[in-house]
Amino acid sequence: MKLKPLGDRVVVKPIEADEVTKGGIVLPGTAKEKPQQGEVLAVGSGEYIDGKKVELEVKVGDKVIFSKYAGTEVKLDGQEYLLLKQSDILAIVE
Repeated sequence: MKLKPLGDRVVVKPIEADEVTKGGIVLPGTAKEKPQQGEVLAVGSGEYIDGKKVELEVKVGDKVIFSKYAGTEVKLDGQEYLLLKQSDILAIVE
């Protein structure tokens, strides 16, 4: 099954943080922070502002940093994804 976002929305696969700290301590699931980085898997067609179509700045394959509690979590075929608005994306990691 594929997700095709609409408008200015983006599908992101969150990148989980390491379970072991640099000092070698293993973190339980409850101690891990919610991920803020991910890879863009699909982008919408853009949005209309004042009657003009504005294309999205991100593209498939970009690594991005997004707001901590942004978007809607979706689970498909055992994988978790986030549906975000482009405005929830803070930066592209290059």
